[in-house]
Amino acid sequence: MADKKDYYETLGLKKGASEEEIKSAFRKMAMKYHPDRNPGDASAEEKFKEVNEAYSILSDPDKKAKYDRFGFAGVDPSYGAGSYSGGYTGPSGFSGFNAGDFGFEDLGDIFNMFTGGGSSYSSTRNGPRKGADIQKRMTISFEEAAFGVRKTISVTKDCECESCKGTGAKNGTAKHTCPQCNGTGTATTVQNTILGTMRRTGPCNVCNGRGYVIDTKCDKCYGSGTVNKTVSINVDIPAGVDTNSVVTLRGQGEPGTKGGSAGDLYIVLTVSPHDYLKRKGNDLWITVPITFTQAALGDEITIPSLREKISCKIPAGTQPGTVLRVKGKGIAALNTGKMGDMYVEVNLEVPTKLTAKQKELIREFGEAKPAEGSYAKRKSFADKVKEFFD
Repeated sequence: MADKKDYYETLGLKKGASEEEIKSAFRKMAMKYHPDRNPGDASAEEKFKEVNEAYSILSDPDKKAKYDRFGFAGVDPSYGAGSYSGGYTGPSGFSGFNAGDFGFEDLGDIFNMFTGGGSSYSSTRNGPRKGADIQKRMTISFEEAAFGVRKTISVTKDCECESCKGTGAKNGTAKHTCPQCNGTGTATTVQNTILGTMRRTGPCNVCNGRGYVIDTKCDKCYGSGTVNKTVSINVDIPAGVDTNSVVTLRGQGEPGTKGGSAGDLYIVLTVSPHDYLKRKGNDLWITVPITFTQAALGDEITIPSLREKISCKIPAGTQPGTVLRVKGKGIAALNTGKMGDMYVEVNLEVPTKLTAKQKELIREFGEAKPAEGSYAKRKSFADKVKEFFD
């Protein structure tokens, strides 16, 4: 159990993913690893089980909240940390200590009963809490990644209700301190168990742990203080980003509670491939076909780049696969702005069709005695073959 994979990681998500993102990720992963699509594949079947288990937890708001707070221990009572997996064994031989066996909601209740109850729960439950982060993926073009661009993205999220300004109370009314818990949001109960008298601190059942009650709820958000809607957000993408680069927009996530700050929005980028250019870090690569004449005699060719046409000199005697470097014609580095280079790989194209005159000239060329050292590689290979047979 200790080696279990994180549920968010199983679905390819970051902690704090929204309900919409969890559902979308589950559908994709379930289709990918479904046994009907992978007959006889034991590995895919195991993955499918992991995906289903992860979704069963993260799709349930209560289980998700416990998992976010306590990890596997919050949703699986049999979970054991590290190598200790036998649970609690008392003096009378009782084993397998589970929070549920004693009526506790989660492991936080167990910790609270030993610490006197309330302080830890109250501070986390009723203090300012930052809103959840949101992750979205955006696809941009090769050129947009190289030069930077401003884009607009649509995000569906919880937003502060404009009608009640996030109070949850109908306009013209107000919320007031809960008379049951006096605004603490917590209630402590005493329970007798086999371990002795235990004190349990949990959310107040009158205000549901909020510390306040609303007499007349807002007719737009029904007392929640938030409404779910789709908003458009401008994203400034800097020059030099690449696939899986992340642009962070502070405060554009879910709204916080109790005066807490809003969460953040993480834009994960995917860069579309280019028709003829390839990127390696901040360098650009292009493959250019040249003729035998150009390779043998040399030439000056024009090649396209992202910004302009570039003149590139082909030296006489250039061999197939030779890579030529043009400095400063790549992509600007994301953090420093330093320009990468452009690399031109020449590919010798042999003609597939020849005229009678061309064939005659090639034969004459082949029959003519070559200059000394013209075919160094060929001579080296011939010498090795001769040496092998001798």
